Amino acid sequence: MPLMAPVENGKVVETETSASAKSSKANSSSTSGLDKEAFLQLLVAQMQYQDPLEPMDNTEYISQLATFSQLEATQNMADTISQGMANSLVGKYVFLNVTDKLGNVNTVAGKVDYVMYENGEVYLAVNDGIYSLADLDTVADSAYYEAFEMAAAFSAAIAKLPTVGTVSLSDAKAVEDARAMYDAMNSYQKGFVPQEDLAKLTALEEKLKKLKPSGGDSSDDKEDKEDTEVKDG
Repeated sequence: MPLMAPVENGKVVETETSASAKSSKANSSSTSGLDKEAFLQLLVAQMQYQDPLEPMDNTEYISQLATFSQLEATQNMADTISQGMANSLVGKYVFLNVTDKLGNVNTVAGKVDYVMYENGEVYLAVNDGIYSLADLDTVADSAYYEAFEMAAAFSAAIAKLPTVGTVSLSDAKAVEDARAMYDAMNSYQKGFVPQEDLAKLTALEEKLKKLKPSGGDSSDDKEDKEDTEVKDG
C-alpha cells in the first residue's frame, strides 16, 4: 500500500495520521523492510511535489540519499546477522519463551532441527513446532539441557508423591524410585534440582521409616523362621 502524505510548497507535511503510520512502521520488525520502503517513498514524494520555483538543494538530496543508503546497509546487515545466527542454532539446544493467545508465557525447550524463512521473518523448528526467532531466550549445550531435563523429570516425579501427612507404606516404592532417580544424577545435574523437591523427598523417607514396624519380626522374617524350623524339625 503506497504511503500518502499532503505536500505544501514542495514539502511533505507530517500530519497526526502520517506520524502514527511512521511510528507503527518503526515499531514493526526490522526485518520487514517497511521502514526502508517508507523512507524511500517519502523521498520520492518530496522530489515529485517540490516547488519548481524553489527546488530542493542538491546538497539536501545527496544528504537524504546518503541517509537512505546508510539505513538500507544497516538493515541488510541486521538481516544477515539474524539469519547467520539462526543458521548456527541448528543442532543446538534452546529455550524459547512463547506467548499464547491468552497472553500466557510458556517455556519450550528442545533441539533446533532446522531454520526456515518466510516473509522476511526467521523461524526455528523445535520439537515438531515452528517458533519465531524473537521467542529465543537461551542457547544451551547438551550437558546443560540434559541436566535441565533430568531435574524437570525429578520434579514431576516428586509432584506425584503424596504429602508427608498422607504418605503410607504403599507409597514406599514410588519414594524409592524418586531417590534412585536423584542418586543417578552427577553433581552438576543435582545442582538443577529445586531444594524444595529434595526436602520433600527427604521428609517422606523419614516419615516412612517411622511407619515401618519396629521391634518384633516382620512378616518376611517370620516366614523365613518358619521355613527354618520345618527343616530343622
